[in-house]
Formats: sequence, structure tokens, C-alpha cells
Amino acid sequence: MSKITSYQNNRPIYDKQAALDYLEVIKNFLLEYLEKANANAFVVGISGGIDSALVYAIAKNIRPSQTFGIVMPVGKMLQEDLGHIAKLEETFDDKFEVVDLSETFNSIYNAVNVSNPLAIANIKPRLRMTTLYAKAQDKNALVLGTDNLDETYIGYFTKYGDGGVDLLPISRLTKGEVRFLASLLNVPNEIINKAPSAGLWENQTDESELGFSYQQLDFYLDNLDNKELISKVLSKDTVDKIQHKHAISQHKRDAIYKPSEIK
Repeated sequence: MSKITSYQNNRPIYDKQAALDYLEVIKNFLLEYLEKANANAFVVGISGGIDSALVYAIAKNIRPSQTFGIVMPVGKMLQEDLGHIAKLEETFDDKFEVVDLSETFNSIYNAVNVSNPLAIANIKPRLRMTTLYAKAQDKNALVLGTDNLDETYIGYFTKYGDGGVDLLPISRLTKGEVRFLASLLNVPNEIINKAPSAGLWENQTDESELGFSYQQLDFYLDNLDNKELISKVLSKDTVDKIQHKHAISQHKRDAIYKPSEIK
């Protein structure tokens, strides 16, 4: 199968046919595991961002009446996100279920008595994971994750939060490829072009938190076998940051560690 992304003067060029071919790979993957699990539907958490929009669009394409989008606000959602969610509903002629987790979050926050901002923020995706699995079990569905290759590689997801899913359909796609496939599946341009955010706190954006851009990370991942080229295009500081995040997040990508087997 041809690669989706190639580079010309260090700028990405996307191959439409390769993208469409890989889209069929994803669809077959989802259908295969749906059958293996004896399930008949998909559940997707909808945030208003591009990753969840693409996963929803793919699932909707193969199970139009058995793909359920769930919106799970914790506190007041940004008007921009609400507008993009409404636009996604309009585009795909659907209505997402809303499960407000604000009171649940407040109860847990008050009960656990922790002060670390990230520990507090990570309660939110873990509540959403619990909600998605309750909905999935009720509907005999599989939970579809929305992590892309960039997020997977650097561990930019919450363990047992948005990382707690049944299948990861877009985990082989870089952020640029996610945008390209989204454009082929009629995802609204407003969603495709917005600044990515995990929504962990107000005004948070992925790139400001990470210290490098998705375009830089895409380039790194697309050229992993050419360290000389990477060193020419990306600064040592950027490469060090990417490699550090990959190394310290290995536990997120591995199965749960166990001691040696008893002989």
C-alpha cells in the first residue's frame, strides 16, 4: 500500500488515492472487530475537535444508524466547541446525546482532595471513559478511541481515560493525515482548521503545552528512518522533547506490567 504522505522541500504532500485506500483498511478493521466481539454498534465521544469528528465520520459511514456520538461536558463548554458540534450534527444529519458530568466531577474532586492540576484535569477524561463504556454496554457497542499517531507516539492521552477504549481506528495516522482524511469525509472546515486542544483546562491548546507543533511531530514520525534529515530540519531541542515524551510514556502504550512467570 502506498504511503499517504510524501515530502517536497520538507513540506507534506498527501496522496488522495492512498488515503482512500487506507480508509478502506480502517473500515474493514472496524467491521472485523465488530463481528469478533458480537457487537452491532459503535460509541464515540464527541468533543468538537477533528479527531473525534473523523472517527465518528468513519463509523457513521459503515454503520449509519448504529453509530452513537456522546457529548460529555464538564462545566461550561466553549461556544466554539458547541458550534462545531452542532455543525457536525447538521452535516451528518444526526443528534448527539449529551451527558453532563459536571456534578459528578465536582463530587469526585471534593472527595479525593488532590491539588496537582494535571491530576485534577485527568479526572475528566476518566469520567468520560466510564460514561462511554456504560453507554456501549447498554447498546451492545464498541468504544472507538480518537487518538492519532502523534498522540500515541508521545503518550499525549490519559491512561484509562481517552486511552481506555476498545479500538483505535486512526492511531496510524499523523495529525496532517487526520486533517486530510477528514476533508475527504465531509468533516466541516471549521473543525479541520481549529487549533487542537485536549480541553483539559480553559484556553489550553496542545501545541502550547507540548512545546512543538504537530507539523514538526508529523515530519519526525514520517522520517524516523532518516535521522540525518530530521537533524537538518528540526532543532535538537525539538527532537529531544519528542524523544523524551516518547520514552517516558512507554508505559501508556504497553500492556500492564507483570512480574516474571512462576516456573
